[in-house]
Amino acid sequence: MDWLSLPPLSALRAFCAYAETGSVTLAGTALNVSHAAISQQIRKLEDRLGLALVDRGGRQMRLTAEGRQLAHALGEGFGTIAQTVAALTNHEADRPILVSATPSFASGWLMPRLSGFREAHPDISLTIDPSVEVKSLQPGGVDVALRYGAGQWPGLEAVRLIRSPVVVVAQPALIGDRQIASAAELGYLPWLQEYGTSETTDWMARQGVVRRASHALTALPGNLLLEAARQGQGVAIAPRVFVEDDIAAGRLRLLFEADLHKGYYMVTRPGPQRPALKAFTRWLRRQADQKLN
Repeated sequence: MDWLSLPPLSALRAFCAYAETGSVTLAGTALNVSHAAISQQIRKLEDRLGLALVDRGGRQMRLTAEGRQLAHALGEGFGTIAQTVAALTNHEADRPILVSATPSFASGWLMPRLSGFREAHPDISLTIDPSVEVKSLQPGGVDVALRYGAGQWPGLEAVRLIRSPVVVVAQPALIGDRQIASAAELGYLPWLQEYGTSETTDWMARQGVVRRASHALTALPGNLLLEAARQGQGVAIAPRVFVEDDIAAGRLRLLFEADLHKGYYMVTRPGPQRPALKAFTRWLRRQADQKLN
């Protein structure tokens, strides 16, 4: 590596802190310097590279395309350094493992199994953050995210836990004796959607389902969505793994199914993991391996 060709570390740190916080004031607070010092370091970095990293033309500063590219590389690099140093020095040994998961996955898959982890590792503290928001995995923040998708999150490591098709279900009494031949016939029914997502409305649009004005859509947290479906409050879309028992017991009627080749993944930052996190990720894999996905 040509070390002399690299810009000063202080300038790279200042720019990375600004890119992470979106504010020279917050970046200054993070690095314990003034906001003027952050601005000065960013300008020095731009002069050194001969590139505009920040667009200052509008009412609010924003990263240029080159700035976003450099910020991504610095975020990965500094993140790996911080994670490795923490692992080597054991500074994070006592910090609870922060797990980000959607409310539906947290209540439908994780919580019923979590007592087993507690019994095996009573000394490891956990914090479960049930949110549909895709949280950034930063050192000192979210340790592991349980996400639904195709397993492609750049810069992160993803291990599939569950492969599950998506199904459309409803309480039998809500459908009655109707034989549903096409998705378009469901427009006369009320619909349910997980709050903060668009999976239901996206699926309806792809299938040509026109929702009638007299039948509204209700958005609610994922852990309440299936309960509302069981009560006959509307049609719901969910990964099949969450409604398998309901379909088998007749509480919900399977209307349509689509295998989008997606599933739930365990997503972590690359690099070494502290012992507590390693124990938790190994436990997650074992839980997934107990059932063929």
